[in-house]
Amino acid sequence: MKAIKPKFEEMAHTLNQINSGIEIVAVTKQVDVDRTQEAVNAGIRHLGENRPEGLKLKHAEISGEVIWHYIGTLQSRKVKEVIGLVDYLHSLDRMSLAKEIQKRADKPVKCFVQVNVSGEDSKSGFSPEQVPAFIESLKEFDKVQVVGLMTMAPNTQDEAQLRTTFKGLKELQEQIAAEKWQHAPCTELSMGMSNDYLIAAEEGATFVRVGTALVGSESEAER
Repeated sequence: MKAIKPKFEEMAHTLNQINSGIEIVAVTKQVDVDRTQEAVNAGIRHLGENRPEGLKLKHAEISGEVIWHYIGTLQSRKVKEVIGLVDYLHSLDRMSLAKEIQKRADKPVKCFVQVNVSGEDSKSGFSPEQVPAFIESLKEFDKVQVVGLMTMAPNTQDEAQLRTTFKGLKELQEQIAAEKWQHAPCTELSMGMSNDYLIAAEEGATFVRVGTALVGSESEAER
């Protein structure tokens, strides 16, 4: 696999030209501990995992100052295993999960509410219309801080469709932020992955979640 450092520096430079405030979350779910450590050594600070087992292993093994992101669907029964290890949760998609976080967390957890902007049946998350009422209902949850919104765009090469999805999330984020709820500053946007992160950045992303385009994958290493 190619060295991570030059890829990261090029990616960071390109994103910085679009918006200087974008953070790159290296999604390390498809690579081992050594490759993940290489990412940290290359200067990457934000790491994303989507399985409790992978998160726990790497959290224990990786050295360096890392900000941990949980980016996958999180089962309520798994909350107690991971909530003390993560700085950000990108997949708050139901009230039962919020209640479990409130029950299990020792400190406020920075959460992104997952929004199904495209309305695809295959994707989790609230419809845009449901989001304001859900976020407002969390005001008594002192362990759940809604820092922003997250979406996954359709798997398509249609740039117009991608932009429509990302624009929709940006508009919703601005609507929520305008409420000035203390528990939900909602200033951040988690959107864009390996195939569409540049488009997401142009449409206002503040966090992009990049895996194979940055750190590769185990299958790539075996070729």
